[in-house]
Amino acid sequence: MFFNSIDFAIFLPIVFLLYWFVANNNLKLQNFLIVLASYVFYGWWDWRFLSLILFSTIIDYSIGVRLSKEKTLSKRKILLWLSILVNLGFLGFFKYYNFFLDNFISAFSFFGTPINTQSLNIILPVGISFYTFQTLSYTIDVYKEKLEPTKDFIAFTAFVSFFPQLVAGPIERATNLLPQFYKKRTFEYNKAIDGLRQILWGLFKKIVIADNSAKIANEVFNNSTDYSGSTLFLGAIFFTFQIYCDFSGYSDIAIGTSRLFGFNLKQNFAFPYFSRDPAEFWRRWHISLSTWFRDYLYIPLGGSRGGTWMKIRNTFIIFAVSGFWHGANWTFIAWGILNALYFMPFLLLNKNRVNTNIIAQGRHLPNFKEICQMTITFGLTVLAWVFFRAENITHAWSYLSEIFSKTIFSLPKFLDPFHALTTLIIIFIFLTIEWIGRDEQYAIANIKKTSKAIFRYAFYYTIVIAIFWFAGEEQQFIYFQF
Repeated sequence: MFFNSIDFAIFLPIVFLLYWFVANNNLKLQNFLIVLASYVFYGWWDWRFLSLILFSTIIDYSIGVRLSKEKTLSKRKILLWLSILVNLGFLGFFKYYNFFLDNFISAFSFFGTPINTQSLNIILPVGISFYTFQTLSYTIDVYKEKLEPTKDFIAFTAFVSFFPQLVAGPIERATNLLPQFYKKRTFEYNKAIDGLRQILWGLFKKIVIADNSAKIANEVFNNSTDYSGSTLFLGAIFFTFQIYCDFSGYSDIAIGTSRLFGFNLKQNFAFPYFSRDPAEFWRRWHISLSTWFRDYLYIPLGGSRGGTWMKIRNTFIIFAVSGFWHGANWTFIAWGILNALYFMPFLLLNKNRVNTNIIAQGRHLPNFKEICQMTITFGLTVLAWVFFRAENITHAWSYLSEIFSKTIFSLPKFLDPFHALTTLIIIFIFLTIEWIGRDEQYAIANIKKTSKAIFRYAFYYTIVIAIFWFAGEEQQFIYFQF
């Protein structure tokens, strides 16, 4: 079920009431209820894939228990690789089988040896990219003795399948989330209210910004040969806000929902479109994935310790794998490599850790230099998103070629210009609110500091009205397919 659906609006209060009024003061019952709710939530899409997530849970739980007893290094490595191969094997089959098969056929056909092989009609399990990485982090951390393996199967199952972040993250580390299932949880009113506030903001981002932007972006990208460069550029802008508000909106709802049940998930987006360079952007965009690749791939490859060549090699590997993680298409790999090229000058000049503070900290407005830095970084990001959204590499190149043609100076034209203009105005208002709240965990968290309740509630009701009044045509969360 989707967070922005009637199903979830009914499901969440039922689980909440059972959790706090029936299972309250009983930790094991609370954890069991979370498992049950999570399996209902996941099975709502396709119950057949419940066996897949259960099998992955059993494998990694069993390997964790075995690792706690095994002291021989060679056998510990075998157990670790068993977990890696099983998890990545499932991910590779469901997500990449047809991609590799089609490219294998194309390669042989190119050299004059056609092969007749049929692709399989494989349905991609929702969220497999997310929970696979979550369970892998557990096994790897247990292997490295950074985490004590759990003997509580229900708690571990709840960790793997925790419904708020099951299908689209954030990708939680076992070191952060799993111990929270061991501790007694009591209802905290202020924490729950803060969770509801973040859910509200996430719904606004998803329903008002992302869904409206998606309609225009789909229109432009699906008919790109019919539009001028200026319209294509704005189409890319709309997709830029679609993917950000869609994914960060989902993360806000997930984090806020978790808070309702007494859990703390880590921040997944930190206002990335206010970044001053590509390195800062990647510290602020999809933080849980970026740090996962850093800790479990980049550093084991040698990180930045082996000189310039190793830095370059490892950086390109990280970004290429990150692109491939997003989907079985060469456009995602091109998107990853392009971002690696953006990142490279800052890495080689040791400038990749320059902008670690909040932009314009202590000031209301950025200075001229910061405005230029944000504009350039945002522009590069928009161009990279074209590869992410395009159907194939050829489509991306033709799209970009038209943007950089003389038609970029023509007047943009949309099928529904009023809708496009209204959405741009809403995006501007949204960015203003994000700018004001950029030093918080989410944009409207600081509204709680407003002394007069009348202003707070007027603001909340304005958002609620905007959600219903400006709701775009319902779109599936974009990252469900990844």
